[in-house]
Amino acid sequence: MPFQPIEPRRLYRQIADQLRQLIQSGEFAVGSRLPSERDLAVKMGVSRPSVREALIALEVEGFIEVRMGPGIVVISRESVRTLDNSAGPLEIIRARQLIECELAAVAARSTDNTLVGDLNEALREMESDIATGTLPIAGDRNFHVRIAQASDNSALVSVVTQLFDERNGPLFARLGSHFEREATWKAAVNEHLAVVDAINRHDPDMARAAMSGHLEHSHERFSAGWTTTGDIDTNRN
Repeated sequence: MPFQPIEPRRLYRQIADQLRQLIQSGEFAVGSRLPSERDLAVKMGVSRPSVREALIALEVEGFIEVRMGPGIVVISRESVRTLDNSAGPLEIIRARQLIECELAAVAARSTDNTLVGDLNEALREMESDIATGTLPIAGDRNFHVRIAQASDNSALVSVVTQLFDERNGPLFARLGSHFEREATWKAAVNEHLAVVDAINRHDPDMARAAMSGHLEHSHERFSAGWTTTGDIDTNRN
């Protein structure tokens, strides 16, 4: 039998595996509550964001449901969906932050006269979708990809596009369903405006800082929306 490559298990998957085993063994019965995110993080010696990604994975797989009031409730001992060992949403945001901050600085040096107009058009598209209650993903994607295109480097454009399109995956989609609201998207548009302003001023340092701030706030919005009881706090956007 040929040897098979050994793949490292991401931390959130290790946490999800342990919780899944406890559910399947009956340690947590169907209908019972799991400990809160905070308590799980303390008991397992890991960060709360890692626990959150694990809980989102279990929710997508059909083992648990995060409810207003009751908290994290076990709904099944059987999986309805299998996830691969893909990167978690918060990990993806950090990767984007490393890459896109420098791309924003590069865009600020660009002499492309259409760049700022294209970015503003992407923001108008976002605002239009927000006004109609539609997720403004298309405009958001156009904004970030257009900045990458200012680098004139197809490899970087491909990387940015691929990372952004991870939003279409089940983990990111479920996380967004819990924490993305009209207020959070309006905040994101304002953060994008700061990036455009810096690019329009041809200030690379300002553009780098504005993009870093935007993606840092994106990370915070996904990291700070759960209450200490495990419930969803819809007032913290």
